[in-house]
Parts: sequence; structure tokens; C-alpha cells
Amino acid sequence: MSYDITFIGHMCYDEIIPFGGEPLVAPGSAVLCGAMVGARIGKRIAAVVKMSPQDEQILDPLKNGGVDTYLIPAEVTTYSRVLHESANVDERQLTLVKSAGLIGIEDVPNLDSHCVHLAGISDTEFDMALMKGLAARNYSLSVDMQSFVRQVTPVTKEIAFGDVKEKKEIVGLMDKVKLDVVEAKILTGTDDLEKAAVIIESWSDRPEIIITHSGGVLARVKGKTYYEKFSNSSVVGRTGRGDTTFAAYLSWRLEHGVEESLKFAAALVSIKMESIGPFKGTLADVMRRIEEKHS
Repeated sequence: MSYDITFIGHMCYDEIIPFGGEPLVAPGSAVLCGAMVGARIGKRIAAVVKMSPQDEQILDPLKNGGVDTYLIPAEVTTYSRVLHESANVDERQLTLVKSAGLIGIEDVPNLDSHCVHLAGISDTEFDMALMKGLAARNYSLSVDMQSFVRQVTPVTKEIAFGDVKEKKEIVGLMDKVKLDVVEAKILTGTDDLEKAAVIIESWSDRPEIIITHSGGVLARVKGKTYYEKFSNSSVVGRTGRGDTTFAAYLSWRLEHGVEESLKFAAALVSIKMESIGPFKGTLADVMRRIEEKHS
């Protein structure tokens, strides 16, 4: 079987505590959000996930959605807590209560896949050896920089955001790089999306750089900047915004240009943010949203 995109990372349980609302525990992860996007718009998708086999039932949404799953067994399944302490959905306290641990290159099956995306939620998933090993397999490789910026404090398990020593080397291995405005500021020192993208581009002109913030998404490709606003009427589905945006861009970019792919990604994630959970819409829904709000 050959795949368009393979997503690699932890499957996890997300405990989301909204500001002034009731806590909710549900299966989550960057892999789930991303893989569901690709599958729902007709791409051939694989997910390589590290988790406890005892929790394999949380892969059902992926399997039922047409995603081929490959399980790397771990002693525990990652458990993440997201606390919204204010009405600002971008202000979140993150705790990684449990982690399934690092993924080794020997753990990852040698799949026939055009793209491989490293969709981590903290610095407990990927290391340089894995990235170099995957690059040597000649995939079109991409990474979510939250996989390194989000650093788990050993005792409290709280996630602190910090700069990444190997950031230039990581970016140099990639064909595409995904960040949000918070991660971009930590890595570059500026929260101006375009300035941050230009700085990252100076480390390596190879990757396409995608940065999201609350209002929309920026792409920096071959020295040119593109931007598309979001069109969502609600932020109830804020969790997974960046993962969904990037997966939509990556999927559409297989056969389309940068500008068209960015519009597609902004439209799709705008629909996703209007309801809780991964993207549940169809390709027709996205095309309609583009026509109505992004043309």
C-alpha cells in the first residue's frame, strides 16, 4: 500500500478544562486531528502511533475514517491536560500527566509514503536520530515545532515553552515546518508572523513555513509571503486548530499551489473550529466555504 501522507506521533487522551465550563476527556493528539483531515478529503493516510495497546480502541475514529494505523506499543498512553484560565482561548496551561516516550527510527515501519509528518505534542516524542533516519528514507518530511518547544518539566509534568538548541538543524532537514505564533516568538524573538518566517527561512531556505495565529495562517515559500484569514463564527473547537490547518495545507499542496492550498486550509479549519473535535466535514463543505468566504 502506498500513502500520500503518514502522520507519526503519540495518540493521547486530552482532558480539556474550559474557562467557566465542565471538564471533558476525549481521545486526542496532533496525529488524530491531522490524519482525520487527510482521510476526509480523500487522501491515502497512515498513522504510526505510540501508545499502550490496552487503549487501542481510541484508534477506532481513525480506522473508521479510513486511516491505516500502525501501533508502536508503550507501557502507557500519553495523557494531556489543557486548562483554559481565561476567556482567551490562546491562553492555556498544559500538563503532560503521562507520556508514551520517545519513538525510535527502528520503531517506525518503512512505509511507501510520499509525505511523512512528525505530529508531536511535546518534547517526549522525537529526537534527532529519528529525524535523520526518516530523512535518509527520502520522504518529503515535515514537523510541528511544538514537538520541541513544548518542554515537559520532569517533576510537575507541566509543559514549559522554551527555545530549541537544534532548531536550525531540525528546520534544515524539513520540506515543511509548522508553528503557531507562540512557538514562532520563542524560536525567533518576534511575534510578527512575517518577520518570524523570514528569520526561520534564514536558517534554511528549503522548507515551506506555515505559521498560524488566532486570525489566520501565513505561508512563507521561496522568499514570498502569503496570508489567509480564518472565517469561523465560533472558537468552540479551538483545540487542534494548528494541526488541522497544517494537515489541510499538506494534503491540498500535493496537487495545488501555495496560495490555493492556504485558502483551502483556512476554509477547512474555520469549519472545524465551529464544533468540538477533529474535522467532520466533507470536501464539498470546504469548497463551499472557499466560495463563500475565501474567494
